[in-house]
Amino acid sequence: MAEPRLARQAAVRTRLAERHLEVLLVTHLPNIRWLTGFTGSAAILVLTPERARLFTDFRYAVQAPQEAGTVADVQVERASVWGRVRGLLRERGWGRIGFEGHLLPAREADRLRGELSGSLVDAGEVVEGLRQVKDADEVAAIRAAATLAQDALAEVLPTVRVGERELDLASRLEAALRRRGSEWHPFETIVASGPRSALPHARTTERRLAAGDLLLIDFGAKVGGYCADLTRMAVLGPADEQQRTVHALVAAAQRAAREGIRAGMTGRDADALARTVIEARGHGEAFGHSLGHGLGLEVHEGPRLASTVEEPIPVGAVVTVEPGIYLPGWGGVRLEDDVWVGPDGPVLLSDGRTDLVELDI
Repeated sequence: MAEPRLARQAAVRTRLAERHLEVLLVTHLPNIRWLTGFTGSAAILVLTPERARLFTDFRYAVQAPQEAGTVADVQVERASVWGRVRGLLRERGWGRIGFEGHLLPAREADRLRGELSGSLVDAGEVVEGLRQVKDADEVAAIRAAATLAQDALAEVLPTVRVGERELDLASRLEAALRRRGSEWHPFETIVASGPRSALPHARTTERRLAAGDLLLIDFGAKVGGYCADLTRMAVLGPADEQQRTVHALVAAAQRAAREGIRAGMTGRDADALARTVIEARGHGEAFGHSLGHGLGLEVHEGPRLASTVEEPIPVGAVVTVEPGIYLPGWGGVRLEDDVWVGPDGPVLLSDGRTDLVELDI
């Protein structure tokens, strides 16, 4: 529907007026998609108080008008999209031109400054700030992606066998995700086994699974452009006492955070919900990363749930909740779910499965 995109454009225009900006150059593709619906790989959006102009190239001559034509003036350039945009800026002579300084290459920014009579102003993450608040359709898409991902894992886990490689398991999981309709993988699937599960951001390798291994699986799906991000734990065969104890502690910490998080709470306070549980049991040093991050068209976006973040969590944000404990040489446990922070409290978008799955090998 066009209406949400027009409302989003209006919200950006309000932010621009507050910054006394006459125009905004939007170059980040997820921001362009959020504002217009365009899903291609090359475009620049020029947003003014009166209109939105979407510039793209010949590859999207058919696609761009279909996706964005009701909310933006689509212009297809056969030579240089940036050249066309610079020509428009020179022609109109706007005085204060906002741009996404955190994303636009310095070389292009310098070229613009050299060619324009007006001033080029870093508008900051103006669109990303608005994207933190998800509407009902966005929340539904993330929930659908999480359900798809969970179903794919449920299909694949019973097939895990001792002696196969981490890569073999990751390949089957990714194939299951695609068969079930995931548009793509939001990030590289992580399968970390045995001692390698102690690597918080492990890469999947040719290591072969062994009986008794902890198995950390961090994976996601994408539906309607929106991402789900989950981490689940299993053990090849019966779990031992230490595996059960560490897993139970992480599960308790995750449950405290996903049930206790509230809109208006700072990222620091949200992080503390899980961190204090883990620290009380003497494993604070083993939880070295932040509690979570925002989720949407990108797998990592605002808000951040971290001990260094004082900004409040807005009503309507979707975040991951993913505490972990990592013990070098032994292994690690992380549990991750996706949560909508609604006006009445948190709502799980994933299944919240916190059991340690003992695989029949």
